[in-house]
Amino acid sequence: MDIIVSVIEAVCTFLWGDLVTLQLPGGSSFGLPLLVIILIPTGLFFTIRTRVLPLRLWREILSVTLENKKKDNTAISGMQALIVSTATRVGMGNLAGVVAAISAGGAGAVFWMWITAIIGSSTAFAEAVLAQQHKQKDPLYGGFRGGPAYYIHDFFVEKVYKKKKKRTVIASLFAVSGLICWFGISQVIGNSVSSSFETAFGIPPLYSTAALVLIAALIVLKKNATVKVLDVIVPLMAGVYFFITLFLIIKNITVIPAVFENIFKEAFGFRQAAAGGFGAVIMNGVKRGLFSNEAGSGSAPCAAAAADIDHPVKMGLSQAFGVFIDTIVICSCTAFIILMTPVSALGEASGMSLIQASMNYHLGYFGVVFIAVILWLFSFSTFIGILFYARSNVAYLFGDSSIAQLIYKAAALVMLFVGGLSAYSVVWDLGDVGIGLMTIFNVIVLWPMSGDVIRALKDYEENYIKTGNKRFVIRKKSL
Repeated sequence: MDIIVSVIEAVCTFLWGDLVTLQLPGGSSFGLPLLVIILIPTGLFFTIRTRVLPLRLWREILSVTLENKKKDNTAISGMQALIVSTATRVGMGNLAGVVAAISAGGAGAVFWMWITAIIGSSTAFAEAVLAQQHKQKDPLYGGFRGGPAYYIHDFFVEKVYKKKKKRTVIASLFAVSGLICWFGISQVIGNSVSSSFETAFGIPPLYSTAALVLIAALIVLKKNATVKVLDVIVPLMAGVYFFITLFLIIKNITVIPAVFENIFKEAFGFRQAAAGGFGAVIMNGVKRGLFSNEAGSGSAPCAAAAADIDHPVKMGLSQAFGVFIDTIVICSCTAFIILMTPVSALGEASGMSLIQASMNYHLGYFGVVFIAVILWLFSFSTFIGILFYARSNVAYLFGDSSIAQLIYKAAALVMLFVGGLSAYSVVWDLGDVGIGLMTIFNVIVLWPMSGDVIRALKDYEENYIKTGNKRFVIRKKSL
């Protein structure tokens, strides 16, 4: 057992630890994890190839996101796919991740999170387009299924094996990595919820965890309840969090210019350069931005593939907007709540206690309760969302087996319960290993398949935006 734990920890360190360290003037340095080395160039590549799509097609992104049409009543709409992916993006990273970024990198880290969102939205666009191009009918749940396992499969069948195969190695490794990741995240979610409720309300972990697992089971074990529940929870939690933050901004409007000044000054290291901390400012913003919006990891495409939509690019634009919601809106809400709080009110607070101390300053005890409830909603919706993602990966590995689907759901519920009672660091590491491996296997094919993405974008711009014609897009044939 010790050997297994050691291997997991070693792989986690390799994926997420500083693989390369670059020294900067003034004693500062950049610590570059493997995942940052992979994801930032990928994001820049697609940003350039799409001609800065997130900014150039901003109006089109908003227009497409508001569409909620579908032809197949058993499928989900583009808007629903966005809601499912937002459920998993808008999670603990929007609270704990932002707190960690500001704690380690200061206010300037927020600016680099924003930059990372622009870059990451281009990657999210590419993933979603490919997911739509390679989706399949789903005989178990109705509608469609797909994601990286499916477009990785098609790529290797066409380019490497050059013959039909039931499964391919890299696609299978992606699917397994995804299931491992979501298995580990289930435990983290359970622990976060029970801890926050014990702090805010004094409720013993056993009771809060049992209630969480029971509610989750009633939803995930029912065939098609997931999307209906997320349709209600996600807009509610994101909207309430945003408007509470907006209220606090209006209430503290006089300090907002100073907050922005602080963000931009520290973003370029005017203060940190002298202290040797410029690298920490950038890398904490970049890493937390990437981890929060999940662009490139291959998670969100599992939802994107399920949408019944008339052009793959529409789903790509919608998913690009999902990154905006996660990082530019929700993560910024957390950052502003903290940065609007006087340092004297924060004391020695760190970690999640930092956001709780900030909310206590702004709204009193109600603020502490609010953070506990919003964390519950963020975490709960993430759990529901990742089990929606898992459907496609389980189906890729085990075929149309309802038993396999049930076993994975039951195992995730067990981990949710175990996590609520006690935290096991090795399981947290297992989740990090899973998402790290997913990213590697996903990016392997994103670059060589970029031509398919760009051709679809060109088709959309020429036949949808310029002329308004609704011609059928050139879709990749099933192999």
